[in-house]
This record gives sequence, structure tokens and C-alpha cells, in this order.
Amino acid sequence: MTETSGISRRRMLTVAAGAAGAITGAAAIVGASMPAQAAKAPQKVVKYQDTPKGEQRCDNCALFEAPSSCKTVDGTISPEGWCIVYAKKPA
Repeated sequence: MTETSGISRRRMLTVAAGAAGAITGAAAIVGASMPAQAAKAPQKVVKYQDTPKGEQRCDNCALFEAPSSCKTVDGTISPEGWCIVYAKKPA
């Protein structure tokens, strides 16, 4: 089952990367690879919260990097957290 919020994940990644001042990072986030020096989006921009949104939580997101970081969001990330760039891990 796919979560539909009216805004595509691709669009949110592009906005988040642009807000962080990383135009080259936006192409990498939306694309297949991400250079190590690409800027991450601030937590405020992606509406990060320390609590899950239903069954959506960072530890079952494809972008989460255990134990407490994210491929696209800056700062310390809680495994029980959530943000608008959530992408369910493939089964």
C-alpha cells in the first residue's frame, strides 16, 4: 500500500535539497546516486518529527541509516521518527 499525500516524493526531495542550497545535491537525491559532499535537507524543511506517522517510521524507510542518520536529512534521526521524504523499504 502506498501513502499518497498529494505531493510526490520526487518533488519533496527536490524542494528539500533546493532549500538547503544544494542544487547539485537535488539532482543526486532524485537520481540514482548521491555524491558524498551533497548537502542534506534541514529537519525543519522536511517536517521531521521524533514520533512515527502511523506505521511510517524512519527504521522502515529506505533512506534511514542505522543507528541514527538519514541519506537525505541532516542531524540525528530517531528510528521511531518520520518526515515527508519517507520512502518505505522495498519488500
